Amino acid sequence: QVQVVESGGGLVQPGGFLRLSCVASGNIVSINAMGWYRQAPGKERELVAVVSAGGTRTFAESVKGRFTISRDEHKKMVSLQMSNLKPEDTAVYYCHAGICDAQVGNTCPYADYWGQGTQVTVSS
Repeated sequence: QVQVVESGGGLVQPGGFLRLSCVASGNIVSINAMGWYRQAPGKERELVAVVSAGGTRTFAESVKGRFTISRDEHKKMVSLQMSNLKPEDTAVYYCHAGICDAQVGNTCPYADYWGQGTQVTVSS
C-alpha cells in the first residue's frame, strides 16, 4: 500500500523560512512527478511547485524566487524550501506524487497520491 506523508509546516512571521518534506513509501515501482499544492480558505487548490522525474522544475509565479524544490530519488522524498514568506502564502500545503505501484504488461500506469496536508500560517 502506497503512502505519501508530509512533515514540516507551522506558524512563521512574515519574511521567515519554512521547510516542508514529503516521503513516499510502500509498494512503489516508479515515481513520476512529485510536488506541492496548496489550498487557502475559500480558494481552489493550486500548484506551488513540482519537479518531474527528469528534474524539470515548475513554480507558480507567486513563489518564484522565494521557494525552491528538491527531490531525492533514493529516499523517494521531495522537499519545499520556502523563504521570505508572506501572509498570502498561508494555506494547507499538500504533497502530490504520481506513482506506479504495479507493472501492467509493458506499461507502468501512474496514479495520483496525496498527502494529508500540513498547515502553513504566515502571521505576525
